[in-house]
Amino acid sequence: MTATTLPSDPRWISYDFAVLRIVPHVYVGAFVPVGVMVHARTAEFIGMRAIEDGATLRARVPEIDHELLERYLRACRAVAEGDPSAGPVALAPPSERFHWLTAPRSDVIQSSPIHEGLCHDPRVALDELYERFVDIP
Repeated sequence: MTATTLPSDPRWISYDFAVLRIVPHVYVGAFVPVGVMVHARTAEFIGMRAIEDGATLRARVPEIDHELLERYLRACRAVAEGDPSAGPVALAPPSERFHWLTAPRSDVIQSSPIHEGLCHDPRVALDELYERFVDIP
């Protein structure tokens, strides 16, 4: 949607989102979606939802150290939630945490490019995006 086609309903909240993905072989670039992050600045919301079941992770990306992967995903969620035990970056404002989590990197866990959307409730948008991009049968 462009600025001229935005709905006039003041309840609309703009948000940014990115798909969290596992890149088993970074040099190849193929990936498996495992989570979604949503940031709605005006609603002061940042949320992350990711596959937490070890069996599901093993089925999707069998050649990865799953215990390490689960720890990395928990650490990402802790940063998104602002958990002080996740280190200094978790204490940053929500927008800085979102951009830190979605920054381009050459690692096994990467984020997609950032996309935009409109919603009435960022939590509902997070669940819908998770179902659309990650919870694929």
